[in-house]
Amino acid sequence: MHSPLFLVKQSAMGDTSTDEKDRSYQNSLRPEDQQKVDEFLSRGVNSVERKPFKPMRMMLLLIAVVTILSVLSQFLARWAGVY
Repeated sequence: MHSPLFLVKQSAMGDTSTDEKDRSYQNSLRPEDQQKVDEFLSRGVNSVERKPFKPMRMMLLLIAVVTILSVLSQFLARWAGVY
């Protein structure tokens, strides 16, 4: 008796005719369709230039916020007489 994982692998590996017929991975558009896509991407929200993402700034901000909230919660606990 075969495990379900074996059957999934076997059916996925043996189905190469579907992969050959599927052209979605090639991403080829007709010129008029590509022009519509380019026009859409150049207007509205998509046209705004954004600054590059800075993960270290986000991490430092997150650490600062968590630290401030922790200190605030400790202060409130002492003020309320929990400690």
